[in-house]
Amino acid sequence: MVDPSPAPLSLAPKFAPDRLTLVGVGPGDPELLTVAAVKALEQADVVAHPVAREGESGMALAIALPWLQPQQLLLPLAFPMVAEAEPRISAWHEAADALARHVRTGRRVVLLCEGDVSLFATGSYVQLALRRRHPDLSFALIPGIPSVCAAAAAAAGVAVDLPLALQQEGLLIRPCPETASDFRKLLQSARYASTVLGLIKVGHRWPWVCAALTEMGLLDQALFAQRVGWSDQWVASASQVPPDARPYFSLLLIRQLWPEVLP
Repeated sequence: MVDPSPAPLSLAPKFAPDRLTLVGVGPGDPELLTVAAVKALEQADVVAHPVAREGESGMALAIALPWLQPQQLLLPLAFPMVAEAEPRISAWHEAADALARHVRTGRRVVLLCEGDVSLFATGSYVQLALRRRHPDLSFALIPGIPSVCAAAAAAAGVAVDLPLALQQEGLLIRPCPETASDFRKLLQSARYASTVLGLIKVGHRWPWVCAALTEMGLLDQALFAQRVGWSDQWVASASQVPPDARPYFSLLLIRQLWPEVLP
């Protein structure tokens, strides 16, 4: 006789302790790390972290610092912020090799990544380099909270409600375009497709971005966020940002339309 009771649902796999784990540490607030991320940090023998130049500490390490132990070895990995391909490729290869060397000595290694480990992350390039150069080495990824999601959450604290996506809407997360004309085209296509924009790396582009938003009547509909998750974070309507500002570590959330059915 066939048992009519349904088969038990399989639970999602937990993040098992791994010899090498790439950990997303979120945008800035140490309390936004996931439980899985904190556990991986607590169990690590070596904590690798990205730096722009030798001798620096980097943002990812600053975020994770409250969860680290004095006996853990800190391993800075330099990733040069240059346009040329060769220095970046060399840095990814060197980082993958350094991580592999520590893992092969029996150590448990964690690589810190700002935000999410798979979204515009240096760790993603290291992941690909590991797969190519050390195919026998297993590793795990632990996702983190992206700055765009953290900004939408922080907006509620300044009485701005900006859901990233509702119903049949789309969400596009990408770097800010390099020219005003491309920015206008992006706004037009997003409006046509009912897509909310999450634009990172606004920075020095803000003067002409501000002008374009003003020209298209969208300045009050855009949310500006700078250094999300840090003690000096600034989240406000884009209309409050001076037109001549050059805001570093900043992003924009732009919602041009709302669904017809709302509370």
